[in-house]
Amino acid sequence: MRGFIAIGPLRMKHLGWGHAIGAVALALVFGSATMITSSPAQAATVWLCKPGLKSNPCAVSMGSTALYADRTTRTDIPTSPKSPRVDCFYVYPTVSNQKTGNANLNIDPEEVAVAQAQASRFQAKCKIYAPMYRQLTRSSSILHDGTPTTPADQELPYTDVKAAWKEYLTKFNKGRGVILIGHSQGTVNLTRLVKEEIDPSSTVRRKLVSAMLIGGGVLVPTGKDVGGSFKNIPACRATTQTHCVIAYNSYLTTPPQNGQFGITLKSGMRILCVNPNSLSAGATGPALPYLPTSRLAPVLPAAGFAAPSTQWVSLPGMYSTRCKSNATHTWLQVSDIGPAGDPRPHLTQTLGPAWGMHMTDISLNLGSLVSLAGKQSAAWKP
Repeated sequence: MRGFIAIGPLRMKHLGWGHAIGAVALALVFGSATMITSSPAQAATVWLCKPGLKSNPCAVSMGSTALYADRTTRTDIPTSPKSPRVDCFYVYPTVSNQKTGNANLNIDPEEVAVAQAQASRFQAKCKIYAPMYRQLTRSSSILHDGTPTTPADQELPYTDVKAAWKEYLTKFNKGRGVILIGHSQGTVNLTRLVKEEIDPSSTVRRKLVSAMLIGGGVLVPTGKDVGGSFKNIPACRATTQTHCVIAYNSYLTTPPQNGQFGITLKSGMRILCVNPNSLSAGATGPALPYLPTSRLAPVLPAAGFAAPSTQWVSLPGMYSTRCKSNATHTWLQVSDIGPAGDPRPHLTQTLGPAWGMHMTDISLNLGSLVSLAGKQSAAWKP
């Protein structure tokens, strides 16, 4: 019998985007929430993360403590490079607790927490730019976390993300390569951005190191790596490949029929799965989870570990991943490979089997994603 301590979510809930983007998907995701579509006024970009900001959640310490199954630990204190050769453009998932249909552009603790947890470790490989956007709030989502006090405008999020992207290209890019990183609602908006602004333009595509579009619904024709959501940007299948996409939806168990992620209603298409821990199709690779220490601190003493002094905890040798598919779903299968009696805290499908590992899609694979960003950055040519 394995030792088992369940880890709950960061104190936030992410919006699910499992089905094909479109009217059907919006109905499934937003349920009874009132939705409107407008031509919204553009707002001035507010940067959650940007080089030089006084308060920058993407610039926290990268110090980490690795926890091993034999209760030994190892501390690592890496430093950020002064001049990484590429940038990262990060769009966060649904975290806003505001009660309106769309969030405003105020930086709340939820955005700070998720940027630290998902994006900040990429500072080892890139300069991080992360815009605030008027996202659809938790109240507007299928989670039904309260009733929104205003209708949700589905165009507002993309309007802000697109405007921030254009500002980034004009003011900050200066010919550098860029890695896109998104999760859940952030991935929905980045997928549209790639489809409309990057994929059709060879000039802009050359800037793209890779697109990490996680917890969303990138489409590919069955058995192929390109030709669905994007016509010119294929799946990444080698660590030195650039101008490509990494996408997946993770599950600890086989997705049930009502699984929210990895399924499309579009005939002849599948949801893309690229294993970030081993890019070759069908391969299995070891995952390296990184989680904020504050998230694990309450359960570590019971597991026999002293509270780490570092910002991060990693869990090496605990999980492996592999892309799998069945008649309905395509997903990243997460397998527990730790030894019997492993006392370390375990990740769980917090919201149930239908949601899978959506809450920890990035944290579960963060070590490999950051490493991959470095290898692709080194291979990228202007």
